[in-house]
Amino acid sequence: MSQNIIYADATKLAELIRSREVSSVEVVKAHLDRIQAVDPKINAIVTLAGDALERAEAADAAVRAGDELGVLHGVPFTVKDSIDTAGVPTQRGSPIFKGRTPDADATSVARMKKAGGILLAKTNLPEFSYWIESDNLLTGRSNNPWDLTRTPGGSSGGESAAIAAGMSPIGLGTDLAISVRGPAAQTGISSIKATHGRVPMTGIYPRAPRRFWHVGPMARSIRDLALAFSQLAGPDGQDAFATSTVQFDAGIGRQPDRQLRVGWLVEPGFGPIDPEVAKVVEAAAEALKSLGVHVEPVRIPALEKDFALDVFNRIHVMEMKRAFAEATDGHEDQMYKMSRTMLSLPDTSMADFVEAEQAAERLRDGFAEYFQRFDALITPVLPLPAHKHGQEEFVINGRTVDATYLQGATVPLNVTGLPGISMRFGTSREGMPINVQVVGSWLAESTILAVATQLESISTVREMRPEL
Repeated sequence: MSQNIIYADATKLAELIRSREVSSVEVVKAHLDRIQAVDPKINAIVTLAGDALERAEAADAAVRAGDELGVLHGVPFTVKDSIDTAGVPTQRGSPIFKGRTPDADATSVARMKKAGGILLAKTNLPEFSYWIESDNLLTGRSNNPWDLTRTPGGSSGGESAAIAAGMSPIGLGTDLAISVRGPAAQTGISSIKATHGRVPMTGIYPRAPRRFWHVGPMARSIRDLALAFSQLAGPDGQDAFATSTVQFDAGIGRQPDRQLRVGWLVEPGFGPIDPEVAKVVEAAAEALKSLGVHVEPVRIPALEKDFALDVFNRIHVMEMKRAFAEATDGHEDQMYKMSRTMLSLPDTSMADFVEAEQAAERLRDGFAEYFQRFDALITPVLPLPAHKHGQEEFVINGRTVDATYLQGATVPLNVTGLPGISMRFGTSREGMPINVQVVGSWLAESTILAVATQLESISTVREMRPEL
């Protein structure tokens, strides 16, 4: 039963708890046992919530009493350690914040709890939630459960590793340029970065640059993403970017009443892409076509005119440098490599900053034109599968690039605010997961969840699990 529990998705666990086929205590204990068994190899968990079993007992009592139950009643969830959790340390991947314990939950955490979820643990991340590998001076380096010599990604790498390894059914990560979608791809799970502002960033660090940061669910099924997103979305009166009152219906099983039009794109516009990854993107496109979706290869001229990664770098550095400088002032001896690197970067000139902002507008316009003709777009998530720890240079499709290029296909969605799903659809020759990205127009999360559900229905890799 324990093995069935740890790899059941959150939706199924909620059903089992509600029907009293399994207790919340059994579910929480199974995940705690799994953490004890495998986390010493992975180092995804940085802090356990000490009251999880007590809350599970209360959840079971509520079921027995016939109380009204939330959609995630009694289900454990994990949270990246940059997201505030009341009474549980949130240390931001730095000894500067060691032992920091918030008084209040972030809005996203509060909403997961309101839905009945039980906070199980906090998960690892890079220093200040900023890099493509989850490693820091305080809680160390996380490993990929598929291959311990490889990274589970960043910045939500601890979260992705925990879910992939069966230590958690569902959790919360944050995304500045890659950070819920990339780690999901490196560990073969699913995640969604919704339209910017759909889920409030209240109670999450860092906030700069606020117009690029997102928080979103990570899980092992598309229906879990839909369920969590239905609980997370909406204004909270504190995050001024979270203003959309458009409601989201978690009933993603219903198919649209017309034929969907989907484009697929590998190159150009995202930087170099490994041929193995390109084949998986094309396979996903062909799979949709076999289901009756209109699918065709496309190009988006705006991505070719303005390389989104360059645009992002020119805009965000000035704001992030200031945030890092404030955090590390007087603590220079506790800085790790990313804060040192960030503070060493040259300032962006005002002319370059203005031009980059205008380029971001051109990218938004280019996507707006695309979505006049298509409902969704299938792209790579990463240009190659999960890489070895510490790699800072890659040869991709014959071109040598630095590690920032891993963000080439994800960062356009942060610059423009578009929603995107990362989901597994293939496996590399070395046995590592390969995900595709399903991109939609602004506020069109229901559309991309429907497309992703179709892909998941014919996927041959969904049930694959790492051997630990």
